[in-house]
Amino acid sequence: MLKDLIVKNRSTRGFDETYVVDRETLLDCIDCARLSASSSNIQPLKYYAASEKAKVAEILATTKWAGALSELHLPFPGTAPTAFIVILLDKSINDHMARFQTDAGIAAQSITLAAVEKGLSCCMIKDFNAADLKEVLALPESLVPMMVIAVGKGTEKITLEGMPEDGRYAYYRTENNKHHHVPKRSLKEIVIE
Repeated sequence: MLKDLIVKNRSTRGFDETYVVDRETLLDCIDCARLSASSSNIQPLKYYAASEKAKVAEILATTKWAGALSELHLPFPGTAPTAFIVILLDKSINDHMARFQTDAGIAAQSITLAAVEKGLSCCMIKDFNAADLKEVLALPESLVPMMVIAVGKGTEKITLEGMPEDGRYAYYRTENNKHHHVPKRSLKEIVIE
């Protein structure tokens, strides 16, 4: 069952804008992150949950999507997420940003797996304008954005496939940019004997 969730947990860049993600769902996903591992159990991460249309639009404007497909300007108009969770480092607890990158990754994976279990899709976004995002969220100096997670009802077809013989690992799109392909290395290739 966990493996099924992991396979379904893909970076989605197209969402049904008519589907509203309620705050309770976002809080439940954040609760899964809260219960996850933290370096030395310091727990310096905080979370901002947004599902109000205006705030979601403001957060979206601070983000950049799909660096390998930047010419597409994703998400396409009419396919934006309907919610965001922003992972923040609370410097008043501990200000060692590099140390807690792993914590942010663990939290993000917990959040996205919880969302997938609820039939939702997500996209972890590290490419955002931190200064603009801090302003949009009216954050105090002590809170620093580490990652933005888009949440919504996905509309894209996403296929995992083997790595091509030429070794190209870049994801790509077909079918009028509506089918997202993700090459993955084989288990044999990544296990060292």
